[in-house]
Amino acid sequence: MKTVPLDTIAARRIWLRAQRLDEAAPFGEGPGAVAAAVAHLGYVQIDTINVIERCHHHILWSRIPAYKRSDLATAQSLDKSVFEYWTHALAYVPAADFRFFMDKMAAMRRSPWTWFRSVRKADTAKVMARLRQGPLTMRDIDDDVLVEKDHAWASRKPSKHALQLAFHQGAVTIAARTGMLKTYDLTARHFGWEAPPKAASERQRLNYLLDRALRSQGIVSLESICHLDARSKPAIHALIEARVRKKTLAPVAVEGEGRTRHWAAPETLDATLEEGAQTHILSPFDPLIIQRKRTSLIFGYDHLFEAYVPKEKRKLGYFALPVLIGDEIVAALDLKTDRAAGKVLIQQWTWVGKGDAKAHKGKVEEALGRFEAFQFGG
Repeated sequence: MKTVPLDTIAARRIWLRAQRLDEAAPFGEGPGAVAAAVAHLGYVQIDTINVIERCHHHILWSRIPAYKRSDLATAQSLDKSVFEYWTHALAYVPAADFRFFMDKMAAMRRSPWTWFRSVRKADTAKVMARLRQGPLTMRDIDDDVLVEKDHAWASRKPSKHALQLAFHQGAVTIAARTGMLKTYDLTARHFGWEAPPKAASERQRLNYLLDRALRSQGIVSLESICHLDARSKPAIHALIEARVRKKTLAPVAVEGEGRTRHWAAPETLDATLEEGAQTHILSPFDPLIIQRKRTSLIFGYDHLFEAYVPKEKRKLGYFALPVLIGDEIVAALDLKTDRAAGKVLIQQWTWVGKGDAKAHKGKVEEALGRFEAFQFGG
């Protein structure tokens, strides 16, 4: 199949269409919209930073203007249409995709990550016995003898360390969250299983990874499909080549791509944006932003996440949020919330790109008003 040349403007439109950022409310509203958004995107990253609203809520709000935090709680705890697990980071994932993560869970049972190898069998037995009595949070366990950390992400509480291991092994799931406080439950009890689902085969898992990327990215590369998952690259590349031979995937040459090769389903290559340019203040963990090299290639924008950079060396600010208008990233806003006053404070406003700042200013200010309402709304 011939390679299709694409300039970056066309590539942006395809990606924005795939990310559903070109419509005002592509998924509707309510818990069903949350489930639909997570199913379409494949995962929604979770992060603890709360200078503004945490990123999982922010990512969903960007695609569900009527989003309420209770909608995610309902989807996770009552409808059980989403669950938490590790993709490239901790994320909300469609519950229907559970079987595609069971290989990771089995691998953690066979050979836990190094920083879990200090978990004692006695601590695991203790937390599992407590869980058999019912769901629990770490606040329910107050008899731990604290230990020294053996890893930066580890806990001084042996019970928490044991719960985290059981979570990664699939025996335990996070049944609910209150802020960042997790309620753990036995996975089978939470989902009401008499027997767990059958684990996906390796071929099914690879097809899942490729199809997930094609659905949510439009144009894909090995790097974008296998973000922080280098072990899957050779097999994914072989799968892509097989689909190219069947003409269900087309090679794509994105303007300026260098050595990075891209592919797309032929039917997505004529994507156009919906009428009316949407304005979005995006999370730095949004799927459109998180893969920095991809964002740089397609949008010509190099996002800087500077929360861990010394203040004097920051360019965009501590927690800068990219602003998207139509198919252009026009600004980066370093914001924080004054929760007592119910206000969003602008620490720094940086114009980026080649657009007309005066023409954009009103749209950005209107988006800031909506963003502030989201921060302090339901």
